Amino acid sequence: MGQIEWAMWANEQALASGLILITGGIVATAGRFTQWYFGTYSIAAGVFICLLEYPRGKRKKGSTMERCGQKYMTSVVKLFGPLTRNYYVRAVLHLLLSVPAGFLLATILGTACLAIASTIYLLAAIRGEQWIPIEPKPKERPQVGGTIKQPPTNPPPRPPAEVRKKPSVEEEGAGGPQVNPIPVTDEVV
Repeated sequence: MGQIEWAMWANEQALASGLILITGGIVATAGRFTQWYFGTYSIAAGVFICLLEYPRGKRKKGSTMERCGQKYMTSVVKLFGPLTRNYYVRAVLHLLLSVPAGFLLATILGTACLAIASTIYLLAAIRGEQWIPIEPKPKERPQVGGTIKQPPTNPPPRPPAEVRKKPSVEEEGAGGPQVNPIPVTDEVV
């Protein structure tokens, strides 16, 4: 059985925790909690985390489904180079971003989720994984002469390919009607 790619799980966990931080921050700020400024911090941290985590990384084996509009954010994340590619940096960054949000009840769930994502990123980094952007494959242009096929000569319905074979020269020369080896009698009652 193949190995688990931990970075994929950490990406989903961090993206969800960013959304949870934004939601908790809105609740804390709109509700004017006693320490509402941690709510505004959580909104800003959640937006940053969502922007960082929105582009998925390419998997080592198999195909990776790209998120809608990911190609635009991928180019931004690629600009930061090793700071965003290295999962040790992401693990520490997520852990540091989660600490201030832990002082407010409305954002503690986002803090816990972000700490879990940080731990998963640390595990991915220990296993040697790193973020590789999903690059669009260059489309090969088909050659004009190679794609044109001859239209079918038999009208539909056509028999399967193994039944459909060209008659040999001997069969073509036989020409006339075929003789049925089983006698047929017409009995009308």
